[in-house]
Amino acid sequence: MAEKYLEKIRNIGMIAHIDAGKTTVTERILYYTKKIHKIGEVHEGTATMDYLPEEQERGITITSAATVCRWKDKTINIIDTPGHVDFTIEVERSLRVLDGAVGIFCGVGGVEPQSETVWRQSDHYKVPKIAFVNKMDRIGADFFKVVEELKEKLNANPLVLQIPEGQGEEFKGVIDILRDKLLIFDPDTKGEVIQEFELNEAQKKEARKWREKLIEQLADLNEKILEKFLAEEEISIKEIKEAIREATISLKGVPVFLGAALKNIGIQPLLDGICDYLPSPLDVAQIQGIDPRTKEKKVFPISSKAPFSALVFKTTFETGRLLSWIRIYSGKIKAGESVYNSTQDKMQRVARIFTLHADKKERLDEAKSGQIVAVAGLKDARTGDTLCSKEDPILLERISAYRPVISMAIEPRNSQEENKLLDALSKMLQEDPTLAMERDEDTEQIILSGMGELHLEVVLERLRRYFNVDFRAGKPQVVYRETITKKASAYDEFNKELGDNLHYGFVSLEVEPIGEDKDNVITFVVNTEGWPPQWIDSIYQSIKDGLQSGVLKGYPMQGVKVAVQSLGEIKENSSEIGYHMAASSALKKALEKAGPILLEPIMNLEITVPEEFVGEVVSLIGMKGGKIENMFDRGGGKIIKAFAPLSKLFGFSTDLRSATQGRGNFIMKFERFGTC
Repeated sequence: MAEKYLEKIRNIGMIAHIDAGKTTVTERILYYTKKIHKIGEVHEGTATMDYLPEEQERGITITSAATVCRWKDKTINIIDTPGHVDFTIEVERSLRVLDGAVGIFCGVGGVEPQSETVWRQSDHYKVPKIAFVNKMDRIGADFFKVVEELKEKLNANPLVLQIPEGQGEEFKGVIDILRDKLLIFDPDTKGEVIQEFELNEAQKKEARKWREKLIEQLADLNEKILEKFLAEEEISIKEIKEAIREATISLKGVPVFLGAALKNIGIQPLLDGICDYLPSPLDVAQIQGIDPRTKEKKVFPISSKAPFSALVFKTTFETGRLLSWIRIYSGKIKAGESVYNSTQDKMQRVARIFTLHADKKERLDEAKSGQIVAVAGLKDARTGDTLCSKEDPILLERISAYRPVISMAIEPRNSQEENKLLDALSKMLQEDPTLAMERDEDTEQIILSGMGELHLEVVLERLRRYFNVDFRAGKPQVVYRETITKKASAYDEFNKELGDNLHYGFVSLEVEPIGEDKDNVITFVVNTEGWPPQWIDSIYQSIKDGLQSGVLKGYPMQGVKVAVQSLGEIKENSSEIGYHMAASSALKKALEKAGPILLEPIMNLEITVPEEFVGEVVSLIGMKGGKIENMFDRGGGKIIKAFAPLSKLFGFSTDLRSATQGRGNFIMKFERFGTC
């Protein structure tokens, strides 16, 4: 029998495009649930969930922040995620462990680029969602246009539960179409007092139209509603809400709410919607893993009495100590207990357990199935690690990796600072899976790679601010890839004495291009039956390693198929080393003959600009080596979609501001490695 406490938990995330109002909505939720007693504002740098100095200075969310609050009889664990594309991993790893999400959309901007990205990420993880159309008080707000965009751009099935009374400057309140009430949020009480009014005839007519549409949508999804609809019987609000909940959890519908968070309008009904329609841990599928010993599929019941299993979805360093954020899927854990990290095959001790409220923590003695908590003491834990019991282990699917596209060289000011810098970087690498570091063999410089200019800028600020490291940083550099343009073959024979032994190997192979954006493929055309497996493994590993460093500039290769055609041996001298060296040399020769070229990161740009500046922006894109794909109207301005090479886009935000008198803005995300 299911444990009652699980029914009352909602693990949700706030997802949206940058500046749609996620943090402002979350701030109001915390205020109305009595978690905070004063509303902070993003534009003033006082929002509870944007607690990092870097966030307060820029007025954007950079890192996911977690909190827990109560509404009526439900416990709501909230993760407020960033909207900027450079910090997409923060959204990805949060969605991986959430049961539901609130997609927040600007009433003017509608479904914007990053909205699409995070929505599709949530679809990938099969996360049920509700939508909140925010900023309905802004000039140009159009609720019904946003509803259409939910269908057209996100392939969602919007279940409209509210319609606005007025839009833009005339926005007065929210019409609840289920109860036929007009809700007015009293500004003198910061929206805490909600006045309910009967609808006038015009409002009633509009509400009835949308209610009938909702019933028709639900009739397509729910047999009970269909029967009553066809029999023209009265359908109760309770039955409608049950059908909406079922449609939401089964990913067949998205309830739509509206409001203006900055004006304290529409938040309490949204909270009711979170509790009524988003799933509890019991309503989502049991997470599947594998048994690390047998490699067979394994599932634990969603219960505190089941064997322990949890996923580390984020790690942070606070005052020099590692804090691991975990979602517990089954079982329970007490402070002071040891757990098995099945990803790293090691035992680790949970020293302390906390619930989080932005940058504040509250200690717990134990945590159990369904909860999202932070734990201290898990040395070396990384994002994506599985925690479980040694006696009954499970290994859960890891969180997707991202490839950095931009890099810069940094070096300490003096030798005393070097260890300090390396120690700080090692902590940041553990915290951020999208960050990569390597040492240039020739210059001894540290090469730091990330997801974009803003990402690296924030990393450097944090190194200086939190770790007090003094260093020099070069300009950001593009991370390239290499590929080939034609088929070529080569062979090599290795026959040398190393130490006291002769080593022999002969490998003939062929390389061919399979598409710029494809992963490499290594195959053996030659019949390997009867050949020692260690020789074959040595050849495979040699080719795999060789493809990590191309023949032009040493960048990793992609889009290459390597086929091993033939092997030769001298019985007494053939060895793993011989075949490894022969394969490496043959690969290099073949790649040099195969027309190698450089591939650069191609970025997808979506630029929002007033119509009078379209000419200047088109000219700017041309100067940056870009290609315009599409142009259309949205919210009184123009949207320009384009592709451009990252190498030409450094400082693009400054150039765009100059060309549009500060009125243009853009979102940029990595599209592919290729030629533009």
